[in-house]
Amino acid sequence: MALVTLEDLSIAFRGPPLLDGVDWVIEPGQKIGLIGRNGAGKSTLMRIVAGVQAPDSGRCAVAAGAHVARLEQEVPAELVAGDGTVAAVIRSGWRDAGEHEAWRLEREFDRLVEATRLDPNARFSELSAGLKRRALLARAVISQPDLLLLDEPTNHLDLVAIEWLETFLVGWPTALLFVTHDRAFLRRIASRIVEIDRGRLFDWACDYDAFLKRKEELLAAEEKQNALFDKRLAEEEKWIRQGIKARRTRNEGRVRALKAMRAERTERRSREGTAQLAIQEAQRSGALVARATDVAFSYPGGESVFESLSTTLMRGDKVGVIGPNGAGKTTLLRVLLGELQPKSGEVRLGSNLEVAYFDQLRGQLDDNQTAEQAVADGYDTVKIGGATRHVIGYLRDFLFTPDRARTPIARLSGGERNRLLLAKLFAKPANVVVLDEPTNDLDAETLELLEERLIDYDGTLLVVSHDRAFLNNVVTSTLVFEPVGDGLAVKEYVGGYDDWVRQRREAGAERAPRPAPKPGATPTKAGANKPARKLAYKEKRELDSLPAQIEQLESRIAELHAKMADPQFYQAAPDAIAAATAEVVDIQSQLDTAYARWEELEAI
Repeated sequence: MALVTLEDLSIAFRGPPLLDGVDWVIEPGQKIGLIGRNGAGKSTLMRIVAGVQAPDSGRCAVAAGAHVARLEQEVPAELVAGDGTVAAVIRSGWRDAGEHEAWRLEREFDRLVEATRLDPNARFSELSAGLKRRALLARAVISQPDLLLLDEPTNHLDLVAIEWLETFLVGWPTALLFVTHDRAFLRRIASRIVEIDRGRLFDWACDYDAFLKRKEELLAAEEKQNALFDKRLAEEEKWIRQGIKARRTRNEGRVRALKAMRAERTERRSREGTAQLAIQEAQRSGALVARATDVAFSYPGGESVFESLSTTLMRGDKVGVIGPNGAGKTTLLRVLLGELQPKSGEVRLGSNLEVAYFDQLRGQLDDNQTAEQAVADGYDTVKIGGATRHVIGYLRDFLFTPDRARTPIARLSGGERNRLLLAKLFAKPANVVVLDEPTNDLDAETLELLEERLIDYDGTLLVVSHDRAFLNNVVTSTLVFEPVGDGLAVKEYVGGYDDWVRQRREAGAERAPRPAPKPGATPTKAGANKPARKLAYKEKRELDSLPAQIEQLESRIAELHAKMADPQFYQAAPDAIAAATAEVVDIQSQLDTAYARWEELEAI
């Protein structure tokens, strides 16, 4: 017996229908991954199935007595503004099962609180985004619904919580329908892929990897079929425009067929294009971006966030930051970039840094503005790559139609908001890009394109993410918050997520391997390798002198860059311009040599 049945269901808001005459059945026990482009209608379909959104036409029928629970993509406004406890929020998900089942619900409540590591007496409104997500997840599953709807369940969850959720859902006994951007999560949980594409629903009846292969084959066949159709239509149009003689003798059936072909071509919804992401690179920063030496940080009157951090960030590094919710990952980035002063230790910043920041909570977006206003700050144009572009044309690169570009941000989907934030971010030149959970709500195609652009980016990248596939594909090293005693320590590893897991497994959870030294990195006490030999006296003096030499070279480069940035500089004599340019090249070469020598001596 079907759990949910959709019959000839349609719904549209503005523009083409999100769902157009859809028929679909959800059977008990199925684990269905719902995928589609941002704005395709995934969340809308879930709201219809949950009974909180009525379709324009058709029907959605849920089996009699079946209970449906839903985890929404955004935190409900009444909970944000309320003063309820975590316990009250979780218990609000119970269905009225009668007194005889009260013991079971209490047992389930205790189990979920322990599994999600939540304080039941804490105020929900005061929790971090990740902890709120856990509480809402517990609220959705506590009554063990017949159909569980999860809209981006991994958003804001840390890796431990994501792994727990995966294990929990693998053993989930009833039907599950979920939307996620996390490809590793999708691969592990979904046994059936259903896709929304241009108003239609495609049930692929396979896992994610098989879907990717079949989808590619389908698109190639569709493109070929459309090309043949368009060629035939063009031939028929040419025939109908022939002279009087041909029109007098034409076959009326052929004319009717042509009209039908015209109507079919008009109704065809072309596949939405791929976002055109381009990161504007500012003038190159110095070779050194930031160096932290024995840094500790804590907020006034609060507990320590981290202790004894020593690391060096060089131009071109791509560093991932991993840790539990509330550990202080964003705080760590702010300390490394000089926005917060450490309690102890020293952070030295390099020269000519231009930082662009992506906020996971989208705090840089004003819901009352339109997408157009948010990107261009009220102007009609933006300057991209030295050329002026109209903001509507620029937003087309991020898949915003003119209508969507003029839509208030409050009415955009989560994925559209993230694309908008990327558009705003990439409209500003930068040589250091900081991304705080950039993958939330992005569709797979946009996510893969973002990965490609970040891999090709020549500047420095710092990224906080719990997306395992994203970390594996993009970063070259990771800073990880790991438990040490009663607190957390930040350890550095070479590679992405899988590399971190492998290195921890090899060395054991208690002692992490020392990563390969980066240029200029200060050796840490923990895990330091025993030196093969001691430095000679002259080598030690050379090593001691290198930091001052590097600082002097970087200062001179900064002075020359400032001088050359003045438009009047290029009004000087050609020989003076050539001499300054040659000096920059020469000093940069000396600087690269000094860093290489520093790395060589520190390795000893």
